[in-house]
Amino acid sequence: NEYKSYLSMSLQGKVCLVTGASRGIGRGIALALASEGATVYITGRTLDPVSTAPGSLSVTAEEINGRGGRAVPVKCDHGVDEEVFSLFQSIKRDEGRLDLLVNNAIKGVPTVSKYMFTPFWESPVACWDDFMDVGLRCHYVAAVEAAKIMVPQKSGLIVNISSSGALFNFFMVPYGVGKAGADKMAASAGAQLKEHNVTFVSLWPGLVQTERVLASKDSFNTAEVQGIKMDVEKAESVEYAGRAIVALLKDPNVHRKTGKTMMTPDLGDEYGFTDVDGRRLVSIRSIKTWFPRIGFLIPRFLKVPWAWLLAAVHNYY
Repeated sequence: NEYKSYLSMSLQGKVCLVTGASRGIGRGIALALASEGATVYITGRTLDPVSTAPGSLSVTAEEINGRGGRAVPVKCDHGVDEEVFSLFQSIKRDEGRLDLLVNNAIKGVPTVSKYMFTPFWESPVACWDDFMDVGLRCHYVAAVEAAKIMVPQKSGLIVNISSSGALFNFFMVPYGVGKAGADKMAASAGAQLKEHNVTFVSLWPGLVQTERVLASKDSFNTAEVQGIKMDVEKAESVEYAGRAIVALLKDPNVHRKTGKTMMTPDLGDEYGFTDVDGRRLVSIRSIKTWFPRIGFLIPRFLKVPWAWLLAAVHNYY
């Protein structure tokens, strides 16, 4: 297949920025890029390890260098615009280009763990800020600064890390609103960037085996999304989304996807990659997902069209 030729190419010489990469999905994405030889700028508020949270920028940087990439760890609070401006100025000055921005930084992850089953009117109003400030707003600020570099160079890829929480009601109200905003941002900004050969997409990982999810495995395993039971053992590794982004970055026709929202397993089917343990993950669009008792009889390529899924779930228009 044609895609296999470009997927075998290295990412050496590519300059990437992954925000919120001390741990979790951000760390996994950074490691996947490093495995392909990329230069990876990583940001976070924790440069050195602390006892209150797993992971740190310095630890992720060591892993990146060990994978064959070049790590540039930058301590940055994405809630402070001046620190973000300085970050992009440094990239432009030191690298002269930016090929990829992954908007992953978000403050609200601990908030989900704490208030996941609490009605919004019984949750602190500050929960909103945890997803909108260092979350949706900081994604926008970073996208603006990235576009200032990518538009003149006539190339680049921006990826918002989103979630099916944009479509389904789970976790928390601010969580879903923030993710829906990330998808809309990719659609609207992508339309404006298209003529400049800069691509902007939104990516939905599934349930991911992050440090926090594994630590709260029992809580997640009792939860359901649209009647589908969560199963942490079958969740994605933190690097699976990274493999999806690697494939997008290598794809010479990725501009055709600009403005779209995509799911990691769908990209796995399209580009032919698996998770780190060799699993081929199944999309929530797959009919197999909705009929688990007879799923083994249903081919994985039979999927619900996006338009049907939206029509079935979106009832607020």
